[in-house]
Amino acid sequence: MDEKDILERIRAFVDEERELRARHEHESPSDAEEHRRLKELEVALDQCWDLLRQRRARVQAGQNPDDAQVRPASQVENYRQ
Repeated sequence: MDEKDILERIRAFVDEERELRARHEHESPSDAEEHRRLKELEVALDQCWDLLRQRRARVQAGQNPDDAQVRPASQVENYRQ
């Protein structure tokens, strides 16, 4: 997956997340399935952003960006700020 593919995936996830959140604000409270999907989207977005950062860092370091890999959700979700 190259940078363009990652950015397209991010846009699609963000669009879906916005749609779910807007529906939640303007209609009845969302159900458990929508909450589950929102959490999935948050994790997927974090993984995509992490992959994009890895690829860009590899380019800056003169390494092959294709060696970057999606990290497990458990790792990406537990970064310390």
